[in-house]
Amino acid sequence: MIRPLDAAYAALLGVTSPVWGLSLLRTGKWRTDWRGRRGFAPTLSADTRPTVLLHAVSVGEVVAADPLARRLAAEGVRVVVSVTTETGLRRANELLGSDHEVVRFPLDFSWMVRRFLDRIRPDAVGLLELEVWPHFTAECERRGIPVSVVNGRLSASSYAGYRRFGPLVARAFRRLARVGAQSRVYADRFVELGVPPERVEVTGTMKWDVELPTDLAQRAAALRADLGVPIGKPVVAAISTGPREEAALLEALTPHATLVVVPRKPERFEEVARLTDWVRRSAHPAGSGPREPTGGPFLVDTMGEVDTVTALADVVVIGRTFDGLGGSNPMTAAALGRPIVSGPDHQNFAEVTAVLAPALRVVATPDRIPEVLSDQEALTRMAAAGPDVVTSERGAAGRNARIVLSMLSHRATDPTPH
Repeated sequence: MIRPLDAAYAALLGVTSPVWGLSLLRTGKWRTDWRGRRGFAPTLSADTRPTVLLHAVSVGEVVAADPLARRLAAEGVRVVVSVTTETGLRRANELLGSDHEVVRFPLDFSWMVRRFLDRIRPDAVGLLELEVWPHFTAECERRGIPVSVVNGRLSASSYAGYRRFGPLVARAFRRLARVGAQSRVYADRFVELGVPPERVEVTGTMKWDVELPTDLAQRAAALRADLGVPIGKPVVAAISTGPREEAALLEALTPHATLVVVPRKPERFEEVARLTDWVRRSAHPAGSGPREPTGGPFLVDTMGEVDTVTALADVVVIGRTFDGLGGSNPMTAAALGRPIVSGPDHQNFAEVTAVLAPALRVVATPDRIPEVLSDQEALTRMAAAGPDVVTSERGAAGRNARIVLSMLSHRATDPTPH
């Protein structure tokens, strides 16, 4: 018998198929791991260690999962990382694949979830930030597998979206064994959606705990040589940019600085490339330098080099903060001691932006950025403040690791469903 929610999923996919079908064709994402999306994960070999599944949707969650995975592995846990998006899967294999199994997370159809869990057989599950799916949590509950949200984040838009589904969402959230929320605001939203308050605690965000590659300075120097980024004029890196931002930044910054842009989504690379005569990273790949210095502007239309570009910069502009999309992660720039400029649309990182106030300047529009660049004394103070703030905020990965380990301990002593 077909379950009502499976039927609803199928109907929704049918109705929306013209939209997502065209999107898959336009972006090339139809060439995806469809077997993995249907729950055909590799069957894991037997292991004496407890197995924890960490689910990370995309790149941001994958990066945050790294310090947690390292702490769990140090405690004798086998970690399996599941990912949803193509870019997230690539990043997970790069960052975590040498030490942990990386798999595709299934669609939330009941039979796909069952197939996936039959193959992974986790002892506990940690959902990075959110991703509370009804069939997945129900099947885990049926099997006695505790599920928690770690590094939990519930933005205002996500919270409103979940509330629209009422009792269905409340049942899924009530199944959560624990929640480690990034802030008190997020913790309260989890409770309002159905998680018993005694299961929720504020742990902070694990993105403060991310360890940067030790050879980042060398990578930045090699990138400078490959592209021909000049020395002398300040380099402003706009990272993880969104629609309409690149054009505004070109107009505002070209006369004042050397601009390097890294769009957030690879499907926008060609769209951005048409804006001007860029020096493109794809045309000057790693090892192709040294190249004669040029004024740019520079377009990094490759994946996995955001941190390298950040290390190359003198000042970092946080993308998606001028287009209403909620902002991108400013923590790497702070850890590297780079002065940070943000637009007003940073609601996805509101608490982080507030904590980073000594290292960060918020401006209303890109044409105000040159004013920040002209104040060298302020830039020096901002650069010095960033690493101190990051150091003081570390520790969330350890707190979230304790949540996951407590689930394993509880399951060992109480095999009943949670």
